[in-house]
Amino acid sequence: MLGYHVPDPDEAMLVSGAKSSDAAPFRVIIGRGSWVMPFFRKVRYLSLAMFEAEISERCVTQQAIQLQVRAVIAFKVANDTASIVNAAQRFLSEQEQEMSVLTGRIFSGHLRSIVGSMTVEEIIRERQRLADEVLVASKVEMSNIGLWVDSFQIQSIDDGDLGYISALAAPHNAAVHRDAQIAKSQAAQRSAEAEQESLRKQAEYSRETSILKASYQRDIDKAEAEAAAAGPLAAALAQQEVLSAQAAQARKEADLREQQLQAEVVKPAQAEADRVGILAEAEANRTRIQAEAAASNNRIALDQMLIEQLPLIVEQAARGLSNANLTVLNGPDGVGELLNGMVGQGLTVFNSLQKALIADDAEKRDIE
Repeated sequence: MLGYHVPDPDEAMLVSGAKSSDAAPFRVIIGRGSWVMPFFRKVRYLSLAMFEAEISERCVTQQAIQLQVRAVIAFKVANDTASIVNAAQRFLSEQEQEMSVLTGRIFSGHLRSIVGSMTVEEIIRERQRLADEVLVASKVEMSNIGLWVDSFQIQSIDDGDLGYISALAAPHNAAVHRDAQIAKSQAAQRSAEAEQESLRKQAEYSRETSILKASYQRDIDKAEAEAAAAGPLAAALAQQEVLSAQAAQARKEADLREQQLQAEVVKPAQAEADRVGILAEAEANRTRIQAEAAASNNRIALDQMLIEQLPLIVEQAARGLSNANLTVLNGPDGVGELLNGMVGQGLTVFNSLQKALIADDAEKRDIE
């Protein structure tokens, strides 16, 4: 906008052509804009950015040994109004080039002076001290021209082909080399020990793995053997159970057959034999009684003897029937009927014997 000017963040705007409130030759504006009357005022800008200057100076130490010292200075225009005014009055036309040249010359002079008061050993060992002393010595002059030094760093120190610094470093290099060899040997030893330990652990792991594999294989073989034997064993057990069942069935069938034979053959035959025996015994008794009756010719005595023999006849009949396979029905009534039948059979036998005796007696009387 015409008449309104704004400086960049890293610039100071200088307005000349009017009186300043702080008695400065021109007005300094930083970080804000301002109206400037055209034609009657002039606006210029001074950079507040960082600049860099490099120096490479040949210096002579306290021991008269020449050293080539290289350093870098980082500087800028200070932010206060007085410093900006001082810097603008000196470097506004050729700011960057003129500030770098003048700064390099200031630091080079102080660097030669301070290196001349130190030995090579001190410079090598206390490089930061050298940089701090040069920086402190140069700050006053830099402030007078409106510049502020941010840092001063020594980049390198070299004695050329003299070899003085190399000679100073030789014992240290030898010690470093020796320590490096020792460290290398120790590292190699530790590496060998570590390798041996690794091999030992690998061997142990391999052995344990082999043992575990053998154990697993043994369990697998056992399981496979048991599985292989389980089939025939199960078949054998099943066959044994079948044979046992068949044997039990055969025993049951034999028992049933024996009971059947007892019921159908043995007991009926025994009952028949008992019946025949009873009849034979009765016949014998009849004959004996008949003979005795004939001898005594006493009918009453004959009847008396038959009556006395009747319980024996019934007992024999009951004894013969005791081994017979009889089925009793109707509970107690059936038992009563069975006993009545047995008595009835005895009486029947008795009547038969009595009739036979009477017939024989009559036959004998006819013959007489």
